[in-house]
Amino acid sequence: MVWTAISWRYRTPLDVVDGNLTARRYVDEVLKSCVLLFLQAHPDVNTFQQDNARPHSANVTQTFLREHNVKVMPWPSFSPDLSPIEHLLDELGRRLYDGRHQINMMQQLVQALREEWVAIPQYRIQRLIRSMRRRCQETLRVNGGHTRY
Repeated sequence: MVWTAISWRYRTPLDVVDGNLTARRYVDEVLKSCVLLFLQAHPDVNTFQQDNARPHSANVTQTFLREHNVKVMPWPSFSPDLSPIEHLLDELGRRLYDGRHQINMMQQLVQALREEWVAIPQYRIQRLIRSMRRRCQETLRVNGGHTRY
């Protein structure tokens, strides 16, 4: 499993999470060591978005975010997966298997993931963020059904 975050001008390094990501691990290994540092380094990024995966919605996570004054974008419980990061992670996967990487061991996979993550141009991230309004409108138009996104 990998974790990373994006914004209009920035992105976090790609972090590989080994094993099951519990809420406690999410707080300790992702929120404390990645999210808080990212938000402190980039005060112009003022809202954090995450989906409703169990580690994200757990009480320990919500308490941590409140205690650290992290503004979290509300996300519907049973929403389609519209987050731009999902499209980037899909692109990352396609880049891994385009023939440029020889992957035989976990260490090679992690290295290839990190190399490809930084190689994705920031304008791709911006284009996906800019498309959010259209994607949300289309999802509403089809009452949450299938869209081309």
